[in-house]
Amino acid sequence: MDERGHSRRAKRKNTRIGIRKGTTVSLELQNRVALITGAARGIGAAIAQHLSDAGAKIAIADLDGEGAKETAKTLKTPAIGLSADASDETAMHAATDRVVTELGSLDILVNNAGIGGPDTNAAKASLEIPLTELSVDDWDAHLHTNLRTAFVSSRAAIPHLSRGSSIINIASIAALMPSVSMPAYGAAKAGVIHLTRTLASQLAGRGIRVNAICPGYLWTRAWEMIASQIKNNNPAYKEYTAREIFEDVIRNSVPLGTEQTPEDVGHMVVFLASDKGKNITGQALTIDGGATLGGRKQRSDSP
Repeated sequence: MDERGHSRRAKRKNTRIGIRKGTTVSLELQNRVALITGAARGIGAAIAQHLSDAGAKIAIADLDGEGAKETAKTLKTPAIGLSADASDETAMHAATDRVVTELGSLDILVNNAGIGGPDTNAAKASLEIPLTELSVDDWDAHLHTNLRTAFVSSRAAIPHLSRGSSIINIASIAALMPSVSMPAYGAAKAGVIHLTRTLASQLAGRGIRVNAICPGYLWTRAWEMIASQIKNNNPAYKEYTAREIFEDVIRNSVPLGTEQTPEDVGHMVVFLASDKGKNITGQALTIDGGATLGGRKQRSDSP
């Protein structure tokens, strides 16, 4: 192969460009614009980072508008932070209009806004509270924040989406198996999966894909609170830290024996939003180390 052949081959293989010293951005999602709700911190912020790393322009919508703006400043591609309630139809229509005006289009919507179990001021669900004792306010808060947000944000975004666009809903493995500890949360996330399939069917003719991601056990603020409740309710965990309780749950509930991370979710979002996922729609994909298989991890010394 002559020098020109080597040059052409190198250009085809070069899928990354430098943006700042010491950082790179993939061209996988170049010229696409992503809106992520509830992304000022945590899983949402990780999703925003991975989409930015893949070349997408980013809009972060969060109740914490200042936090959204601060997270946007850390990204490698053009990004804006918006103060918006993902459950408010007027606010989300205004947010999607602003995204298109300032960033040029809207190609990817990630519905991440939500609350987890006791991790909220709106729903103070206690660990392992029987469904018959769950307050109506708790129930409504979970459906409002975990299901209504996905519905409202999708409705606001859909008029702006074109062929090749993608909606990705963040659900949970709690939607796939009975959740004694968080019945309202599990029901809301199951609703997210049903919404995902319905939208996927309705939008397929327009070439718009809709999928859900069901994360498993991630070390989050919600899990810190859950672990604290486990400690208070179970004397066997009296001397354990919250993190040690979480690790014990991983050992006993996840066949691979590994915890999941926000980065795992971010990688999956990029894949589903890219052309690599062009034939995937209407699916609920788990990232759980095998937790939903129904069995516990087998020790290496097991017969």
